[in-house]
Amino acid sequence: MEHKISLYQVALQQLDDAAKLINLDPNIHEKLKYMERILIVSVPILMDDGSLKVFQGYRVQHSTVRGPGKGGIRYSENVNMEELKALAMWMTWKTALLKLPLGGAKGGITVNIKKLSPRELEHLTRRYTVEILNLIGPTRDIPAPDMNTNSQTMAWIMDVFSMHRGETTPGVVTGKPIEIGGSLGRNRATGMGLYFIIREMANKMGYKFLELKYIIQGFGKVGSVIAEELFNVGCKIIGTSDSTAGLYSPDGLNIRELIKWKKKGNSFKDYQEKGVEIIEKEEILTKTCDVLIPATTENQITSENADKIDCKILLEGANGPTTPAADKILEERGIVVIPDILANSGGVLVSYFEFVQDINAYFWDLERINNEMRKVLLKALEDVYHVAQERNISLRKAAYVLAVSNVAQAIKLRGFYP
Repeated sequence: MEHKISLYQVALQQLDDAAKLINLDPNIHEKLKYMERILIVSVPILMDDGSLKVFQGYRVQHSTVRGPGKGGIRYSENVNMEELKALAMWMTWKTALLKLPLGGAKGGITVNIKKLSPRELEHLTRRYTVEILNLIGPTRDIPAPDMNTNSQTMAWIMDVFSMHRGETTPGVVTGKPIEIGGSLGRNRATGMGLYFIIREMANKMGYKFLELKYIIQGFGKVGSVIAEELFNVGCKIIGTSDSTAGLYSPDGLNIRELIKWKKKGNSFKDYQEKGVEIIEKEEILTKTCDVLIPATTENQITSENADKIDCKILLEGANGPTTPAADKILEERGIVVIPDILANSGGVLVSYFEFVQDINAYFWDLERINNEMRKVLLKALEDVYHVAQERNISLRKAAYVLAVSNVAQAIKLRGFYP
């Protein structure tokens, strides 16, 4: 049984592996192991019944050496410091890999939002914003939506920040509604990015993209988008899952119908369609396919199921879905893993585009956004693929070589203060 290690330990192990490959300066290596800032706040809320509940909130900044911190805010009962430190570090590598002038951060509140009314949720967000007010801003740290947060959450954060600053400041967050400075394409950006990456990678590996069979674990903000994009061009998605069950059909699922089903608030465990088998949600990962896309949460592929993974390409739609032990097994078995810091970076990329549009008060059309996203992502993929081939290492190691090198160079040029 695989030894349970925290996400932060996983992130540190990945950093250590990259440091060896690039002979990283020990002083820079030491600096990169730690967060620049960690803020833990109490978020007291008067509930609808008049009682007071206090929730725990966090904002973590790993590195701002290349620019303002960038990273989502998640609301979940599972939010904890070790998770947020890892996610903040991964954001540093994502922005550096894409050569964006941003750093890495993450935030969240430990809460089950299903137990909150709409009013309580708004008050929670607004009070949390006040507590982290001194850490965030267009030149400091720019939050975005994440698990269980959305454009409305960002609108509340922007409003609180703007009220305290005395001026409307759309650049304080990304992922906002279009009407107050949000960008077209932001909601679908992570899924679109996955689509651009897998299409190019399939071509590089000599596969016929449209003939590949796909399984997508998760049908949320990321999984449903990549599923829809693949389905629209004629690809066959033979399996997917939600939090209740998995759906499997060797002849292919009707993704358009599944999207309608989910929009009505239904669960996959209740789905009935001829030729579609309802299976345990965990089982979807080990079904035979060409491309497996884990798009839920971390630590889904471990040493306990890695030997049962039956695909040619594993495209990481979630952050940290594969443990280091599993990664080693997959590499030994010849399964090509396209790592999270490259594969799912479309979201942070379009967040950057939104930030640029806000600063310039000039907004792009969707065609330009998708063209710019495709160009940046495919350049990053080309760079990673080249390093992997040149050094005979995995795509993950190659991505880390480039990302850590970019951050290290920035630290070297700026030096250590004082």
